[in-house]
Amino acid sequence: MAEPKENEFLDDIADAEADAYAHLDELENEAIALDEVTAERDEYKERWMRALAEAENARKRGDKARRDAEMYGGSRLARDMLPVYDNMKRAMESITEEQKSAAPAVIEGIELTMRELLNVFKKHGLEIIVPEVGDKFDPNHHEAMFEAPVPGTKAGEIIQISAEGFMLHDRLLRPAKVGVSSMPA
Repeated sequence: MAEPKENEFLDDIADAEADAYAHLDELENEAIALDEVTAERDEYKERWMRALAEAENARKRGDKARRDAEMYGGSRLARDMLPVYDNMKRAMESITEEQKSAAPAVIEGIELTMRELLNVFKKHGLEIIVPEVGDKFDPNHHEAMFEAPVPGTKAGEIIQISAEGFMLHDRLLRPAKVGVSSMPA
């Protein structure tokens, strides 16, 4: 009768091994499920980080667009006002002493209008580029209207100013129109 106890014992061991293997299968299945959940979490985290970065980039682009619109949104209007400035300047330069004494109120009105125009330009970030004869030609701020060999000058020096230039904040709105010396060295 020792055999049935031994068989029962062997059966118990076999059952225990089967339970252990079943438990291992469950652990493996749980580990696989945990790995899948972890991978899914990592994927969502990566997507979230990308979305966050995209939102931040969109915010920065929007801020830059807003700043540019504030600073340069009126550039077309400003560019259209430059001939008004040119004409006012020519009008002021052409006033004679006789005209000043004949119509002082009109002349004062023209001068006040010019001052106000310059104040508006300054208020909105418009700066006048005023080159001087003898300055070095700068293609970033000047436009050469002609070249001429003028004795007593060096090549690349400004010899005449046809029109002043304008900057709108840090952007060139209109280059100064100048004549440049082409005198050989």
